[in-house]
Amino acid sequence: MENEFMTYAPYIVIVVAYLIQNNIFVKPEQLEKKHREILEDMEKRFTSKSDFANMKEDVEEMKETINKIYNKLFEG
Repeated sequence: MENEFMTYAPYIVIVVAYLIQNNIFVKPEQLEKKHREILEDMEKRFTSKSDFANMKEDVEEMKETINKIYNKLFEG
């Protein structure tokens, strides 16, 4: 067992060094930074549920107002 490990040890060291050198493994700092970037991007692109509910109420109010205007125009 020990003899087999010693045979492949230089190759294992080379492969691990290559992976580390080329940043194959993700570091926790990199992961946290990417997480923050994703959250900021989501805040820019999407709206929250509460904002959506408020906008939906505003749209309903605008529809009612527009319907009243149309009714006034067609009556008079």
